[in-house]
Amino acid sequence: MIKQTTRICSGGLLAAALAAPGWYAGSAVAQTNASATTKPADKITELFGDQVLARGKGLEIKRSEFDAAFIAVKAAATARGSRIPPEYMNNLERQVLNDLIGMRLLLMKATAEDKAKADEEFQKSFQKYKADEKITDAEFEERLGPQLIAQGLTREKWQQQRVDQSIIKLVLERELKPSVTDGEVKKYYEEHPSNFEQPEMVRASHILLGTRDQATGTELPEDKKQAKRKQMEEILKRARGGEDFAKLAKDYSEDPGSKDQGGEYTFPRGKMVPAFESAAFSLATNQISDIVTTQFGYHIIKLSEKLPAQKVELAKVADDLKEQLKQRAIQEQLKDYMPKLIQDANVEILDEKLKPKDATPAPIPLDKTEPKKK
Repeated sequence: MIKQTTRICSGGLLAAALAAPGWYAGSAVAQTNASATTKPADKITELFGDQVLARGKGLEIKRSEFDAAFIAVKAAATARGSRIPPEYMNNLERQVLNDLIGMRLLLMKATAEDKAKADEEFQKSFQKYKADEKITDAEFEERLGPQLIAQGLTREKWQQQRVDQSIIKLVLERELKPSVTDGEVKKYYEEHPSNFEQPEMVRASHILLGTRDQATGTELPEDKKQAKRKQMEEILKRARGGEDFAKLAKDYSEDPGSKDQGGEYTFPRGKMVPAFESAAFSLATNQISDIVTTQFGYHIIKLSEKLPAQKVELAKVADDLKEQLKQRAIQEQLKDYMPKLIQDANVEILDEKLKPKDATPAPIPLDKTEPKKK
């Protein structure tokens, strides 16, 4: 286990929107927008009505929207193994409401061109994701479905959230006009060499037969473990006999994170459980391991290549680095821009408990424990 402490700072939802989260890994903002609802929130609304928490020019934030956002933020923290101390809950509530107001005001500034461009960017990114993952739209729906059910979302609402994130970025870029030169990119690259050091890595594929019940996570009975071991011995014979390893992984592996890619992972030391990592790094190119036992089950591993430690060339990271520096510049300008935007909209917080305090809320510490990947 890796234990570390993280902090949530003011402006969390806007920061997450600018960070452009992955397709369904789920940052707080990826699970939150004006249309997001949950069944408990619906029940409360039916009983007590939908209280208006904040109001401004052309703007209302209602309790149902706030509750959905707050639940999503807490759920995202829980999914990362984080615990929000109770004494910081009110700070977090005020932060979430403030960010919801800011996001709504930014969306109100969007032009028809912004919306069309954001939708086009979403479609391009979505098609690229499916191509990279080698999955069909139906397979994507199958992966996404359980998360949408947990969040109380439809596919259409989920897609609109992603488009809204792109709209917010476009609006901010137009409003704030961040500028990053090639010289600034090169200067950052040269002054932060450790950021661009790539450690020794391996590209390896594996087949996993799990020894835990997939529904409950409990250990399988010994007889079922032995049956899995015998099955893995047969798969190992076939792999060493020359059968296509990637096809065997797709047919038999019980690791959902890699089987569709033929069992392949690329990783440095310190990312996988010790027995798996040790076996992978000890193999020669195209060698297939003996059966490796971990807490997840039985593995066989095939090494495709070893990638020596190196510094990534500037040309390979320049575009991404420029975008990161641009978003950093936007974040700095947001400190002055967002309070003025909210003031110009005459926004009033109607719930006393959620009104901002004079002092800027302190960052919220989270106790976080992350397991290693399998």
